[in-house]
Amino acid sequence: MSFPSASYSVTMRVFLNSASEIAKISAAVSDAGGLVTALDVVEPIEGRMVVDLTCNASDDEHAEKLRAAVDAVAGAVVHAISDRTFLLHLGGTIAVEPKVSLKTRDDLSMAYTPGVARISMAIAKDKSAARNLTIKRNTVAVVTDGSAVLGLGNIGPEAALPVMEGKALLFKRFADIDAWPVCLDTQDVDEIVRIVQCIAPVYGGINLEDISAPRCFEIEARLRDLLDIPVFHDDQHGTATVVYAALLNALRVVGKEMKDIKVVVLGVGAAGVAISKLLLAEGVGDIIGINRNGIISEEDPRLDKDRRWLAAHTNKGKRTGSFADAMVGADVFIGVSGSNLVSEDNLKVMAKDSIVFALANPDPEVDPQLARRYAAIVATGRSDEPNQINNVLAFPGIFRGLLDAGASQVTEEVEIAAGRAIADIVKPSELSAEYIVPTVFNPNVVKAVAAAVEQVARAKKEH
Repeated sequence: MSFPSASYSVTMRVFLNSASEIAKISAAVSDAGGLVTALDVVEPIEGRMVVDLTCNASDDEHAEKLRAAVDAVAGAVVHAISDRTFLLHLGGTIAVEPKVSLKTRDDLSMAYTPGVARISMAIAKDKSAARNLTIKRNTVAVVTDGSAVLGLGNIGPEAALPVMEGKALLFKRFADIDAWPVCLDTQDVDEIVRIVQCIAPVYGGINLEDISAPRCFEIEARLRDLLDIPVFHDDQHGTATVVYAALLNALRVVGKEMKDIKVVVLGVGAAGVAISKLLLAEGVGDIIGINRNGIISEEDPRLDKDRRWLAAHTNKGKRTGSFADAMVGADVFIGVSGSNLVSEDNLKVMAKDSIVFALANPDPEVDPQLARRYAAIVATGRSDEPNQINNVLAFPGIFRGLLDAGASQVTEEVEIAAGRAIADIVKPSELSAEYIVPTVFNPNVVKAVAAAVEQVARAKKEH
């Protein structure tokens, strides 16, 4: 199940015999399952009419089919095709820009030697001064080992770099935080912990990204103990925060309470464990975790300590069996697993006014259109569907608040405050089954999340 999207956006330069072919090539793209997003007439070349036809495909193979469909139109020839996503990434998506000018000898003397020596000596006397006198106060390291990148798996540090660049771009765009990719050519837990510990003096926070479970749990826990700056694994806590926000509003729509609901979590990796822990802390009535072997059990010797803890603190009725067994009577389904794992029969047996969060990307656990036949509320991780549950709603504001507070750690209270702030952006008059979370471009999100987090972080420091 794939949909045309901007991530597979291509532009074809097409030579036409006459203007009458314009409608035909647009129809050819549509008939082949593509989506035309722009059509620009170019100056004539070699006496022929030329257009640039931009369209969205669902994957690389589909893009080639669209090209063939246009080429098959009588009077039209595709002269060239370019992939807009690849063009956007040429040379990377981020850069460093100076904050001060260097126009005179005095500028140079203050920004660099000899004046900078005074700043260094001030920090040598008091290391905490680095927070105010260097980039540390507004800089985050985006650290990965490339072991669990998006839905692509263990693709390594070089292949992970474009994703980390994108993360840094989001930090800057939404929260004006200077973030930088740190892609490590090791997947050894001890080495990762030691490397991050050694580079930490430069940064005001560490954002762990796309590190596979269960190693990610140990890496985060050890770094939180070692460092005096916030350490935040976004795949765990960013996802959990936004899911919590969405669930708050979804329950308001259907008129249910946290304490009364049964939640099924399909996929107990980094995100699934963190979501479950946060929902337990907020008083969810019951949670059942599902892995590839069915309902998880603390008696299963294959479980690591984090998943065993989860099994011990969930599933009040001690159900056993398959995913299908768990879904009977469930109020909420949360999928952080893989595509097309939920059937129509699974949806039919859920409780009345059920809630489905199918968050696998790019293809969710169930077709959203199918899910909406049975569930009162459906959310996905996709930008082309209502109710997009996206981590960008959380992590920019969370780090903005932590940096502004000079915080040394991320706490569960921070995540809860951020989740409530995101939920409250949606006013009661706006709340509906199709609108339970704000869009990522809502300018109020980062401000509200940052303010809520800063308040909690400052209160923590005072105590």
